[in-house]
Amino acid sequence: MKILVTGGTGFIGSHTCVELLNEGNEVVIIDNLYNSQADVVEKIEEITKKSVKFYEGDCCDEAVLEKIFSDHNIDAVIHFAGYKAVGESVQKPIMYYENNLMSTLALCKVMAKYGCKKLVFSSSATVYGNPNSVPIHEDFPLGPTTNPYGTTKLMIEQILRDVFVSDDQWSIALLRYFNPIGAHDSGLIGENPNDIPNNLMPYIVKVANKELPVLHVFGNDYDTHDGTGVRDYIHVVDLAKGHVNAVAKVLKDTGVDAYNLGTGNGYSVLDVVETFKRVNNVDVPYQVDPRRPGDIAECFASTDKALKELGWKAEKGLEEMCKDAWSYVSKVKKV
Repeated sequence: MKILVTGGTGFIGSHTCVELLNEGNEVVIIDNLYNSQADVVEKIEEITKKSVKFYEGDCCDEAVLEKIFSDHNIDAVIHFAGYKAVGESVQKPIMYYENNLMSTLALCKVMAKYGCKKLVFSSSATVYGNPNSVPIHEDFPLGPTTNPYGTTKLMIEQILRDVFVSDDQWSIALLRYFNPIGAHDSGLIGENPNDIPNNLMPYIVKVANKELPVLHVFGNDYDTHDGTGVRDYIHVVDLAKGHVNAVAKVLKDTGVDAYNLGTGNGYSVLDVVETFKRVNNVDVPYQVDPRRPGDIAECFASTDKALKELGWKAEKGLEEMCKDAWSYVSKVKKV
């Protein structure tokens, strides 16, 4: 099968491309390199020993998408392209609404024009807002979201449901991720944001390798076992494999459905910091700052539905996530 991966040079996208290629699929990537590097394509090819077709372009640009679909007979699309930082979305909501919504609308228009109606969408656990209980199940109420990033994901989910209502030949999987960390065990690809990181693990590694002086922990007064926020951290390779299973499902079925992709375990910020320090034998100085707008206390998944309907479950633990994240950064930065 030939799969178009939007945002395919990004953190999750690049790992998913590797797993797609490993399963015998052909891969076409579009990415504007807003928060990634072009050499990721070469690294994907080095890992898999297979070639990838890469288009540098923006998913909001229908002309670029038209060229891709006219050049290739695309069987299905995985849509990662979009801005993704909770904190930044609070500061720049218009940028998030414009980019994340418009890129999805442009993509759906071109997909429909070319008769490609198989889509896996990169959604987020933020669509659940501040849940009343954990673990979070897919049938929990959605929203109200706590930040513009989450709101864009919730709005796009509704858009895609409406697309299916209008045309029941579509098959759409909404993948609600929890918190991906780690890196490919080759050390060739991983999370390497172009600016000061917004997510926990890239921040930890930039402090560990002394690019940044201290890790800022936002809040230690939550109702959790150590006062810091609890999240469901999942190894990015496990997450990528979930996308491969989701592609297989949308290729054989029609309909629209949502799936949590997480481990089902909750780890606090300090759990991650202390595990990272221990398994990698490095120091990560941190300071506690006030809570960050838009954050919630606790969030982890029920993954029963993904196991039952996609045949997928996460296999890697927190220690492996921390080791692989540091291995990647150590190799890139030659720490």
